[in-house]
Amino acid sequence: MPRTHFGFMFFGSLPYKTKQFFFVLIKLSIVVGAFYFIYKKLATNENLDFYEFWAFLKENDSFSAKNILFLFVLTLFNWFFEILKWKTLVGYIKAISFKNALEQSLGALTASLFTPNRIGEYGSKAIYFTSSKRKQIMLLNLISNMMQMSVTVLLGCIGLWFMHSKYHIEINYFKISRALAIIAVAGAFTIFGLKQNKFRIKGFSIDKLKSFIKNVPVSIHIITFGMSVLRYLIFSFQFYYLLQLFGVNVSYYNAMVVITSMYLLASIIPSIFIFDVVIKGSVAVYLFSLVGVNEFTTLSIVTLMWLLNFVLPSVFGSYYVLNFNLPKTNDD
Repeated sequence: MPRTHFGFMFFGSLPYKTKQFFFVLIKLSIVVGAFYFIYKKLATNENLDFYEFWAFLKENDSFSAKNILFLFVLTLFNWFFEILKWKTLVGYIKAISFKNALEQSLGALTASLFTPNRIGEYGSKAIYFTSSKRKQIMLLNLISNMMQMSVTVLLGCIGLWFMHSKYHIEINYFKISRALAIIAVAGAFTIFGLKQNKFRIKGFSIDKLKSFIKNVPVSIHIITFGMSVLRYLIFSFQFYYLLQLFGVNVSYYNAMVVITSMYLLASIIPSIFIFDVVIKGSVAVYLFSLVGVNEFTTLSIVTLMWLLNFVLPSVFGSYYVLNFNLPKTNDD
């Protein structure tokens, strides 16, 4: 805390032009870092050669202008509901326009793209608001992510159950039992910690955290959960549509069983950002191999989903990062 305070004092004591220079430098560093991260993901992917991948897309007649436009429309609706969800949540503490929500969502995506599990999104969204509201904004972002994760877990568990009953999946029950035991122990310590009045998260006591979540109107919880479901249905259908473009003959039901299972397993497997795409790609390759989809096709679709739903929006988000200005202190 003293170091942070000293850092702000030091920054505040700098001349105005020097502060502006450092501020521009930080914004440029974020954008350059995001684009370098995207380049490294594409150029140094050991599992999928980018030039082979690009050549395949150019030679594939299925990727007509009409189909590409439809994929872009699905991406647009995916992010439309994410932005609308954020606007609805933030409206609990401060009314913002859809344009503001768009700027905050895409700007935060760009700034958090190269952080582990996009943890940087919390701070990136909070910095758009005055210091008095930043803790609340971080909690609202937590609620948003919890809503999306709840949908992933709910539909993923259903898909995984159907997949286990339909396909022969080798299961190491010893490893599962060991993992469950670890989770149970961690859960017990977590519950114990939550019961301690002195337990705090980033300056928020657990009591205040629970109180904040409870005070958010039920209508907002219902609306944002509904938008999370719509987002899930859109990007999962986008994955299925790509399967069709790659000539994979699989029914929508069978595809959704695998897709929901894949998103669940990819979400719960712990990973650092360097290996994130590799791990998720490996999960997808294994699951889709059970329905006869080859590795190249699966990795190509995973890469396209990443390009459409993360890289493309982050390109637009870089504009908002470069044009970002700190909020005025008298903003309420």
